[in-house]
Amino acid sequence: MQNEDMIKQEMCEIGRRVYERGMVAANDGNFSVKINENEFLCTPTGISKGFMKPECICRIDARGQLLEENGGFRPSSEMKMHLRVYQERPDVGAVVHAHPPYATTFAAAGLELEQPILSEAVLTLGKVPVAKYGTPSTQEVPDAVAEYLQDYDAMLLANHGALTYGDSLMNAYYKMESVEFYARILYQTKMLGGAKELTREQVEDIYEIRRRSGMQGRHPAMISCYEMPKE
Repeated sequence: MQNEDMIKQEMCEIGRRVYERGMVAANDGNFSVKINENEFLCTPTGISKGFMKPECICRIDARGQLLEENGGFRPSSEMKMHLRVYQERPDVGAVVHAHPPYATTFAAAGLELEQPILSEAVLTLGKVPVAKYGTPSTQEVPDAVAEYLQDYDAMLLANHGALTYGDSLMNAYYKMESVEFYARILYQTKMLGGAKELTREQVEDIYEIRRRSGMQGRHPAMISCYEMPKE
């Protein structure tokens, strides 16, 4: 069980990773961790995620009110979106928002990551939908992401970036890595004239592996009415 000091250290480590991997620029991106039903640790606004220190981390309540202020640091205005995830998904323990280039390219084009071209992506993500555009820092954003929260653990944000969430901060971050990797391979296959997709039967075989393994989170394999890819 991590204590709060360890969680803050991990948040700083994840900040360095997203910055060094080019998933954010300047002061972009934000992430949060659920401490209990009414308290959350979150990244501050106006600070590069690559250079955060534990004392920069803010604490807010379920309404987004600041509970702990260290040195004048303020929580990101995007916390409305994070809190909506926690509200709709009690199983979620952490949320990551970033702007990974390939995934954000698809988001800017309004294109879902839905082609079954990688067995790993089919297993871990299934597909990644695009939530409609919302003006940053407004209620439009959490309202837009709410449409997909019950069925997916990752989504693109139209003309904005990507959002992933999981039972821990590290797992939420890994999903962000997976989304970006999937988007990059899909983009590159398009440059070669298109990928050879897995068949409906092959996708269902992978879904069955996921169901049997008991993997946590939400995924199209758990949706009986999910439209399988055509032959």
